[in-house]
Amino acid sequence: MKHPVDVHVGKRVRHRRWMLGMTQQQLAEKVGIKFQQIQKYETGMNRISASRLWDIADTLDVNVAFFFEGLDQKDGAAANSALPSDILADKEALELIRSYYAIPENQRRRLFDLAKVLSAAA
Repeated sequence: MKHPVDVHVGKRVRHRRWMLGMTQQQLAEKVGIKFQQIQKYETGMNRISASRLWDIADTLDVNVAFFFEGLDQKDGAAANSALPSDILADKEALELIRSYYAIPENQRRRLFDLAKVLSAAA
């Protein structure tokens, strides 16, 4: 049976890998494992050991804590928010985020301010 924390961590691995435009094969090669193992990690079928998570975090250029963001401290389930828990599973949302970070920072800041104004007006 999949543990909710393993599923959450796996999703965060997949999302970060996707944001970097990295394939499962590329991540696996950099970490020194087979891509099938990455598939199992990303679905939560296999639990990621601490040392392996450290290597994955290093490869994906994030802190290990990144993989645990959004978890409820009490039961390990995803914390409640106004957004659906699977918002980052939506390919369109991920493409939007990737495109957003491709914009130069000064323009990105203006776009962010505009989005805040528009969401407040809705």
